[in-house]
Amino acid sequence: MEKKLLDRITSDAKVCGGKPCIRGMRIRVVDVLELLASGSTTQQIITEELPDLEEEDITACLLYAASKVNHPVLVTA
Repeated sequence: MEKKLLDRITSDAKVCGGKPCIRGMRIRVVDVLELLASGSTTQQIITEELPDLEEEDITACLLYAASKVNHPVLVTA
């Protein structure tokens, strides 16, 4: 399921300068994350802010962000 959701995130050099977007649209992952961070709910985003989105798109944005910050940190002595 997670892989299928992450397939909703696309990158194309011709769309938004190659920034990660949702399903090839000009809606960047960062735009959704900023709306969530500012307190917007999923329902507000898909009904008021970005009506082209689906609930699964927002979940995909969160999974994408989590995958980018979840990397190993190597500590050398």
